[in-house]
Amino acid sequence: MKTPILDFVRAYRKKNAVRLHMPGHKGKAHLGAEPLDITEIHGADDLYHASGIIRESEQNATALFGTAQTLYSTEGSSLCIRAMLLLIQRLAASRGERPRILAARNAHKSFLSALALLDIEVEWLFSEGDSLLSCELNSGELEQKLSEKTFTALYITSPDYLGNRADIAHLSALCHKHGALLAVDNAHGAYLKFLQPSLHPIDLGADICCDSAHKTLPTLTGGAYLHIAKSADALPANEAKSALAQFASTSPSYLTLASLDLTNRLLATTLPKKLSVVAAWADTLRQTLKDKGYTLIGNEPIKLTIATKPYGYKGDELAQILEKHGIVCEFCDPDFVVLMLSSETTAKDVKRLGRVLTALPQKTPICEAPPTAPRSVVALSPREAMLAASEQTPLDKAVGKILASPSVACPPAIPILISGEIITDEAVKCFAYYGIESCRTVKEQKESSL
Repeated sequence: MKTPILDFVRAYRKKNAVRLHMPGHKGKAHLGAEPLDITEIHGADDLYHASGIIRESEQNATALFGTAQTLYSTEGSSLCIRAMLLLIQRLAASRGERPRILAARNAHKSFLSALALLDIEVEWLFSEGDSLLSCELNSGELEQKLSEKTFTALYITSPDYLGNRADIAHLSALCHKHGALLAVDNAHGAYLKFLQPSLHPIDLGADICCDSAHKTLPTLTGGAYLHIAKSADALPANEAKSALAQFASTSPSYLTLASLDLTNRLLATTLPKKLSVVAAWADTLRQTLKDKGYTLIGNEPIKLTIATKPYGYKGDELAQILEKHGIVCEFCDPDFVVLMLSSETTAKDVKRLGRVLTALPQKTPICEAPPTAPRSVVALSPREAMLAASEQTPLDKAVGKILASPSVACPPAIPILISGEIITDEAVKCFAYYGIESCRTVKEQKESSL
């Protein structure tokens, strides 16, 4: 498979031209990658008006993923999520409806910012489980909501941060039965397309989804895809580029574009075999750890998520132990350690991880349960709350106030409370559990004396 973007930037580097254009480093190799870092010079195409090498590369990606259209983002899935919501909003407008989305509560904070920017109405679906990071949907409740009210789309995260994959085929059938689209944040699952059989949301019935290529494929940070399914006739697919451009930087990274371009060639050649091998290693290690007494959760093939408390450790404690042995996890909190493998993970890496974990003695289980997601009263829309004047408020003074913006670190960037909701005692306990000491609240307006 050709790599038109990569070929162009390499050829330009060899010209040794006098660069009287951006970027300011002029190709001088301070870090090492600068000679390949260019801007939209003649022949380099324009990401959001692609007609040359970028268009050719995106067409290669479209063929690889088997979609109606696959487009690039150099600003991660966050940009793609905003574009998805704008397309959903435009679809609702074409139907003469106000956009309304039914969404699983474990949505990434970029979804919340998109709701605020676009002023889209959302109804949240809560999980029966303990973790804020997952949201197992109740099929009966979902069908009831879809039957009672018109929703433009159902929005879910799959796989979620802990490696749980939703039943996309079932959810897709429910949505389509009631005239709604299925939109999926598949940021952690770009590689799922290249397993046998494919587990990618588009192949399982999703209408639109985003993948962060950099999370699980050998792509530079920021590289992501926006996919529109061939079956999604209702979506204004010809507006997808403009939807991305609405929120994107006009200076996309050509290093990231070249990396996405090269990833196409790897996906067409060596990567599927490497992924199947790593998935087999992960299965073997998963079973070894279970036999040792560990509790593993999730059904994502190349992610290992350990629920650490049954083994006698808190998640952050286990993560520190691993780091002392030169192993750095993706994420930890008091309950979980998330370990992400990829096609670039080696057999030596997996053996080292297994050796450290199996050597660790099991201790008395920790019985402390994590808090459930608070279900607070909505006082303002996300847009009203996020655009309002706000102030930083200590947790001990936050009860009764309205949350202005989510207080959440990345990872996992999943809000505990949604902007516009009233902060309750339950929410404060949840904030405190995850180490959050203050939050931004809507500033109270003083009454005028006039």
